[in-house]
Amino acid sequence: MKTVDNFNFEDKKALIRVDFNVPLNEEKQVTDASRITAACPTILKVLEDGGSAVLMSHLGRPKGKVNPDMSLAHIVDTVSEILGVQVKFVGASSGPEAEAAVAELQNGEVMLLENLRFEAAEEAGGRDYAEALSRLGDIYVNDAFGTAHRAHASTTVVADFFSGSKCFGYLLAKEIEAIQKVMKTGEKPVTAILGGAKVSSKITIIENILDKIDHLIVGGGMTYTFVQAQGGQIGDSICEPDKNQLALDILKQAEAKGVQVHLPTDVIAADAFSDQANTQIVPVDEIPEGWQGLDAGPNSLAAMKEVILASKTILWNGPVGVFEMEPFAGGTKAVGDYIDEATQQGAFSLVGGGDSVAAVKQFGYQDKVSYVSTGGGAMLESLEGRTLPGIAAIVED
Repeated sequence: MKTVDNFNFEDKKALIRVDFNVPLNEEKQVTDASRITAACPTILKVLEDGGSAVLMSHLGRPKGKVNPDMSLAHIVDTVSEILGVQVKFVGASSGPEAEAAVAELQNGEVMLLENLRFEAAEEAGGRDYAEALSRLGDIYVNDAFGTAHRAHASTTVVADFFSGSKCFGYLLAKEIEAIQKVMKTGEKPVTAILGGAKVSSKITIIENILDKIDHLIVGGGMTYTFVQAQGGQIGDSICEPDKNQLALDILKQAEAKGVQVHLPTDVIAADAFSDQANTQIVPVDEIPEGWQGLDAGPNSLAAMKEVILASKTILWNGPVGVFEMEPFAGGTKAVGDYIDEATQQGAFSLVGGGDSVAAVKQFGYQDKVSYVSTGGGAMLESLEGRTLPGIAAIVED
């Protein structure tokens, strides 16, 4: 796996695909700069070698049309502040204007191109557009894991024009290594904690990881499909009745592969989907009509704690309750605490997937786990066993 450490960037222009798709407020100010911060080590490596960096990214979903609200001009000051280098900006991502601006770029300088997705050819994987991008650098660096599952011009096709001169940035390399630790090289026992609302959205992940894990902890809304499938009463809890047989099949597959599945035994049930609702702790298979399970109960959490603390490799994808509401955030917080403790004892812990990453950030666990993935969809597709086109484009040289 070639990374930026395999290259000396002296007198070279690095064309770096970053993921600066960051949230902006109404004043167009960056409200969460973590993706920008995460890309800094790669950019600084290029500059310290004596080269220059040409950064390309998308922002939002302009769908191939220029939208001033989604211009990357809005983030230039934030990128400059975080990098400690005044970043230059050009209002084009390719063509004569971009080429002229890049031609004037000196060693030690950074240029940010305009939003790639202002061009329809970006998401379409247009070859001519990819070639135009390729003219803006000597070495191609992909450091955008969040878009590595997309076969776009800037993430995949452009790499065709850099044979022998392409590599991963530090961030993308870390993402690959983290997933490999869970899927291939992780020390046993390996535990996967899968939460979220639906079994259907996690089925491919579950099927792919059953050969790699020893324990599967099921939490969140998909719990109730498993419980109903086994004849339990789930009241008004979220459920996919049409996936009951699928849930039973998963349990059979797990048993055949020697994977222990841990379902909640008790839950915090509420009489409405509201943080003002009345609550009670009930067995997971005896939820009364008119009530719905919204968080893991104390007995469930005690069982999860035992499994997690005995684990050497941990994957966490999805909360175990409706953590956005304070009365139902306790289970997700507790799981975070258990993973923190296991990590301190030497376990490797990987958190990935939108909601679990949001929970980790909300409750301050970013520095208490081994790795927090920056790529939601890309992370999930990796766990499903798919080869991501953005990664394949670098590896297949």
